[in-house]
Amino acid sequence: MGRDYKKEYEKYGKSKAAKLYRALLNRINNRKKKNGQSSVGDGQDEAHVGNGPRTVKMPEGRNRANNRPKKRHSV
Repeated sequence: MGRDYKKEYEKYGKSKAAKLYRALLNRINNRKKKNGQSSVGDGQDEAHVGNGPRTVKMPEGRNRANNRPKKRHSV
């Protein structure tokens, strides 16, 4: 049995908090691209560090891997 992505989106990604969290990371990433601190297609994502607002550049694969904390901050 494979992953049910639709069910996961309903549970985690569709909430207002998750959308705001995703939008915040996208905004930070786009701002860094505009300022020359990041570039399109560099394979890097902005990832939150700890519970604070600080972000760091991290490879997409590592950031999107299944290494999430037990309680998601976006829910």
